[in-house]
Amino acid sequence: MKTTITKTLSVLAFAAVLSSCSKKDKEVVPENPGNFVIAVTPVASTGVADYLVTSSSLDTGKVSILGNGTEQDGTYRYYVTSNNKFFSMLYGQGNPGAVTTYNIVGGKLNKVNDFVSATVQAFAPVNDDILMAKLPRTIAATGTTLGSWYIVNTNSAKQTSEGTFDAVQPTGNGEIAHFSWIKQVGNKVWAPFFGIKNNSFSTEYPDYAGIAVYSYPEMKYEKTIKDTRTSFIGRYFTDGLGVVENGDVYAFSSSVAVNSGTLTSTKPSAITRIKAGATEFDQSYFLNFEEASNGNVITNWLYIGGNKFIAHVEPKATRGAYKAGIRLAIVNVVDKTVTAVTGLPEVSTIVGLTTNNYTPKDGRYGYFGVNLLDGSTWVYKVDANNATATKGLEVKGGKITAIQHLQ
Repeated sequence: MKTTITKTLSVLAFAAVLSSCSKKDKEVVPENPGNFVIAVTPVASTGVADYLVTSSSLDTGKVSILGNGTEQDGTYRYYVTSNNKFFSMLYGQGNPGAVTTYNIVGGKLNKVNDFVSATVQAFAPVNDDILMAKLPRTIAATGTTLGSWYIVNTNSAKQTSEGTFDAVQPTGNGEIAHFSWIKQVGNKVWAPFFGIKNNSFSTEYPDYAGIAVYSYPEMKYEKTIKDTRTSFIGRYFTDGLGVVENGDVYAFSSSVAVNSGTLTSTKPSAITRIKAGATEFDQSYFLNFEEASNGNVITNWLYIGGNKFIAHVEPKATRGAYKAGIRLAIVNVVDKTVTAVTGLPEVSTIVGLTTNNYTPKDGRYGYFGVNLLDGSTWVYKVDANNATATKGLEVKGGKITAIQHLQ
């Protein structure tokens, strides 16, 4: 089963380019039926919902949400593509949110059904399901501090089960284990986490990486895989784990733990490894990302196959707990090489790069949305073989928030 994850919580608009909606922006662009699905946030200042448009290619052509596309319900959306279905999930700010399921028929989105789900902070395909986790931010006054899990079956597109788990147990230090993401590894669920103090995203343990391991589908806690060579794995709402073809698991740390708003990690941004079948970090492997990239930290990545990732990077001097890098680099985790990508627009002209991106998993290509200060928005094709980016599909009417593909 081909499974891809994408998600978006960002609704930051092009406030600086509202005046750029010229006649050119309003040109009529016909529908572009195809199997690529692109989520686009319209140009507006507040309260706007994503539109989903299709395209036959990411390499050339145009698509527009002006007169086209399928409007989503609500302003905070995240997406999962699994079992050849596209799930559009509303982040309900603590309230339940509507979930709409689509497939592709004749190159166009076709709604399969709707259902309601809890607002969650981490989610991922596991087998033929989507597992979702809701994390607490306050330690219970009495009894166990509980998180909740929910399972949605991708065949029926309905929630089939739910339960709770002890949200403090994995850290072993009294802080809440707030999952940065979840991922299927073998027949288990791995949940890398960052510790948070009661009702705060601060931690007293910045130089500690932990992955909680659960059985599936029972979601019974089994152990925590620990390491003190890095800070926590991933970032808020960011998948910091990558499973390569031989089953080895790689993990990145941005080194952005905070206490009372101040960065407190003393360890470098780095990549570590857990070998296939193991449940301990491989102490013989360590990639100091800051050294390999000449002074950058890694903030996100896309696994493209062949032991290669396309990583978002940010200079160490300007890193932050929620700052997403707007530069790209090719990372070969086996060779321990980091190569800067050329061909993107100048950093000073970029509003942001999408972190919800597509790859055919061929070990070579990845596609990224590039949103520019002048109001234009493009898909760029990154070639890992020569570390170059090439301008492709133009998107009109808003900024790209996700790029995915259905069969």
